[in-house]
Amino acid sequence: MKHIDLHYMSIAEAGTLIRDKELSPVEYVKALIERAEAVNPLLDAYVLATPEVALRQAEEAEAEITAGNWRGPMHGIPFALKDIYDTAGIRTTAHSKQLINNVPKHDAVTVRNLLNSGAVLMGKLASYEFAHGGPTFDLIFPPARNPWNLESITGGSSSGSAAAVAAGLVPAALGSDTGGSIRNPAGLCGLVGLKPTFGLVSKLGVIANSFTFDHAGPMTWTVEDCAIVLQAIAGYEQSDPSSVDVPLPDYRSALRTNLKGLRIGHVGHFYEEDTKASPEQKDAMADALEVLQNLGAIVEEVKLRPLEAYYDVKIVIAESELLSVHHFDFVNRPYDFSSDIRRRILPACVFTALDYISAMRTRRQLVDEAKPVFEKYDALITLGDGPATKIADYRPASAWESPKITTAFNVIGGGAISICNGFTGTGLPLSMQIASRPFEDATALAIAHAYEKATQWCNRRPTLEADMAKPEIVPKYEAPETVDLDAKTRAIAEIVAKRNGLELDHTLFTEMCEGVPYALAMSWRLETSFRRDEEPANVFMMPN
Repeated sequence: MKHIDLHYMSIAEAGTLIRDKELSPVEYVKALIERAEAVNPLLDAYVLATPEVALRQAEEAEAEITAGNWRGPMHGIPFALKDIYDTAGIRTTAHSKQLINNVPKHDAVTVRNLLNSGAVLMGKLASYEFAHGGPTFDLIFPPARNPWNLESITGGSSSGSAAAVAAGLVPAALGSDTGGSIRNPAGLCGLVGLKPTFGLVSKLGVIANSFTFDHAGPMTWTVEDCAIVLQAIAGYEQSDPSSVDVPLPDYRSALRTNLKGLRIGHVGHFYEEDTKASPEQKDAMADALEVLQNLGAIVEEVKLRPLEAYYDVKIVIAESELLSVHHFDFVNRPYDFSSDIRRRILPACVFTALDYISAMRTRRQLVDEAKPVFEKYDALITLGDGPATKIADYRPASAWESPKITTAFNVIGGGAISICNGFTGTGLPLSMQIASRPFEDATALAIAHAYEKATQWCNRRPTLEADMAKPEIVPKYEAPETVDLDAKTRAIAEIVAKRNGLELDHTLFTEMCEGVPYALAMSWRLETSFRRDEEPANVFMMPN
């Protein structure tokens, strides 16, 4: 079997061949090691390859299968991890100088589940710093590059996961999604990425970004492969307080090629009014909706709150939590963070306890408002991310300036999948999102699978050769020496920095001030006129 066939083979295909003893897991792993050695220098997808571990695990898998002990469709299948997943005895850095020497003692629950399924660990993949930040060059590793265009971003924060799967370095990777960090890079790199329902997949052992919104999930080339990986990693984990004990369906068996009888709500205003999609994006969505209708689905327009409402809630909650997570290190060694993540987290100092609880109470409203919508529709559909922009054009302030189209489904909490729905004239992937009711992720997978089989976009792969030139990237962004704030806003910034125990020099204070006006605007937009009995969304139930 040619190595090129192995690079782009689906998990479903490889798993069947391995089960039938027609493909050696060792041969498979060796082919992917060679692939990574050849093209990873172009991509910077891996921050730590583990070929010795992979070969040992592949040999063990092969011996078990030869002896008749086949564990299932992931047995002998290579996978890789965004470098925020704990791996026992293997460095986990979160792409940050803060954790350059961090070697966990235990595997994350998802990693343990994959290893128990017989899967083979190929290594750790690039991330944006602490699953946040952006594609910057002042980190311990360079940012991953997009296989479709080496000057373009992969999206984030599961950047290396997307690059590795799209380039055929590995058939499956795990990412994390707090505001779109699986779906955004999946969309920009032309693959499938699933944010499972919150609580369906344990995030124990995954370095925290936001306790409220973090999701762990799979990134693969096909929907069927995504279903296979989800089956392996999903399930209740008693030691994880966010894990939910629900019956698991057979996700692979739930896939279908016709959608007769399914009702899909199209959230068109997310990209037609709340953000401005390009003509190519709109055309791709229009074509996709027509395909779904031809497959038997009933597609109707639905209206939710504007994206800004979801984004304000997410940012106030998530950035407050992230500031809390990293507060000690911000006080003691702020320059061991990149300037980019400092610009994202420091402005959260302006958020108050009232802001945080108001955002949580608003989130409860947003979740409640989604319930009647999901009673009428089996799934929602809207635009995804794409096309990828140039790394050199990245600006840290972009995270504060406008709402992101993926964020609403983190706030609502149900499953959401990104899938390629076309390409630009210059050959860059476009995408759409399909969101399910909570814990009915099988429905989103089924719709995506039917669309994938009807369109065949997944048959296009990026072209990468070892002898290709790696473009030099010179970021255009230049940090301002000062930020022009009015006296009142500057005073607020100074007060909240001190209130949070931060001694900020001129550079750090300037970085903070870049985002302060945006953060204050979010704070002021939050509703505060709640009834006394309106509980926040994080009120919990005691275990039985």
